[in-house]
Amino acid sequence: MNTKMNVLAMTSIIALLAIMIVPNSVVAETNQNEISVSPINEKISLETTITTLTVPEDNTLPWGTVYGVASDVAERYPVIIQFYKGDEAIHMAQIDTKGDGSYEYKFRVRNLDQSTGEFTNIFYGEYTVKIFKVIPNTNLTA
Repeated sequence: MNTKMNVLAMTSIIALLAIMIVPNSVVAETNQNEISVSPINEKISLETTITTLTVPEDNTLPWGTVYGVASDVAERYPVIIQFYKGDEAIHMAQIDTKGDGSYEYKFRVRNLDQSTGEFTNIFYGEYTVKIFKVIPNTNLTA
């Protein structure tokens, strides 16, 4: 009996880990990004990226991701990510960048109610995603 319980526990853990590492297709990424830079002072500027996140209504994956590749960022400033559906703010996150200036934010797109076994789509449809990042000014004049 104890062996059966151990096998069941191990199988459950492996299944949970497999669900967590399965790549998902719900990603805020497009070749149509709109990027603007606004100076804050002589040393830093605010880079704003606006992109579109599309989550299909028949989505079966639990996670979505917003990420940025390695780039110059000002130290000690987090990345702010805001999700909008139309003009309504839906979700906001603040994350730190990694040492190379990259970042990754994972969020729940679909949730399972453990008591009923019912899935709930947290995100579906099209969203505007605004990403704010503080960057060092590269055109400093002496």
